[in-house]
Amino acid sequence: MGALSHIRVLDLTRVLAGPWCAQTLADFGADVIKIERPEVGDDTRHWGPPYLKTPDGEDTREAAYYLAANRNKRSVTVDIATPEGQQIIRDLAAQSDVVLENYKVGQLKKYGLDYVSLKAVKPDIVYCSVTGFGQTGPYAQRAGYDFIIQGIGGFMSITGERDALPGGGPQKAGVAIADLMTGMYSTIAVLTALAHRDRTGEGQYIDMALLDVQVAMLANMNSNFLASGNPPVRWGNAHPNIVPYQTFQTRDSWIIVAVGNDGQFRKFVEAGNRPELADDERFSTNPARVRNRETLVPLLADMVRQRSKQEWIAELEASGVPCGPINDLGEVFDNEQVIARGMQVDLPHPSGGTVKLVRNPVLMSATPPEAAAHPPTLGEHTDEILRAVLGLDDARIAELKSRSVI
Repeated sequence: MGALSHIRVLDLTRVLAGPWCAQTLADFGADVIKIERPEVGDDTRHWGPPYLKTPDGEDTREAAYYLAANRNKRSVTVDIATPEGQQIIRDLAAQSDVVLENYKVGQLKKYGLDYVSLKAVKPDIVYCSVTGFGQTGPYAQRAGYDFIIQGIGGFMSITGERDALPGGGPQKAGVAIADLMTGMYSTIAVLTALAHRDRTGEGQYIDMALLDVQVAMLANMNSNFLASGNPPVRWGNAHPNIVPYQTFQTRDSWIIVAVGNDGQFRKFVEAGNRPELADDERFSTNPARVRNRETLVPLLADMVRQRSKQEWIAELEASGVPCGPINDLGEVFDNEQVIARGMQVDLPHPSGGTVKLVRNPVLMSATPPEAAAHPPTLGEHTDEILRAVLGLDDARIAELKSRSVI
């Protein structure tokens, strides 16, 4: 019985931004009914390999990508292109508190499943539309994929190595940050709309756009530009205002060194047996180090290469110099702090195997989120929901199946 166990969400989304929002609500107890296309389902079910494996090592039909964003939901297959399928969605909406969708602008109107149509059957519905560019503006009809949004929204202009250095140029993030952040902002918007509904009885429409989110999340970089008129540039893993505050290659790997003041710089170079660098007037203060970055950094890089990653981390942590490794995901899930925090959760799956997932990172004393149920197999709950929520009998369900409506 999570904090949102009184809320039902009708999830018409697929891929990542919308499903991430729905999964977050489900983690806190909301009853999320995921609507999928018969025989096909969410696009990400097929975005593999890798796939979830059975105990015998055989691939299931569940791609790992799909598993990441769909736990704690119930899956119902409905063909919304059919009048009967559209009626099922309207009937489910009438029994729901929230509708999430990420169809193209205007696409659901032809099915009678847009906000105006569903508001007619559930006046206090909270309806959230997720698109690339929003419902208005000259780009509204464009397809907005995360990669494209990272470029248009400015993220890639400040991410990547400096153009003048080897490998320089724009770089996208290693995960679909515009999608994920849109999912999180959508969660906030839905919860805010529900709080408003609970006070006033009024539902509302939420227009969420990946581009809006991508622009907003640049935060202080936006403020730097708006205050100065100068667009920020790429600095790779370096910092424009602090030196050394970057990655260095050790004898066997990479580390991060984040020197925040002159005292830490002295400890850093003393640990590397180069104390004279802290006394050199070119490097003794941070402003001097920033001005002489091109001279200092190669000296530090040579110093760091003399030892292994673990040797450096042990030495710098003992000296009070902020540092850390650059872990691959194997090292992440072997990390003692990650293990202590219980970030990996294992859920049983109908295939007989186990789904390994990452828990919701929120820890709350009274109403914590829970990974309670595996990401559903396609249509796993169709009969159950049509019976329990809509009151359809076996004959009607069989008829709908015979006509491929469900």
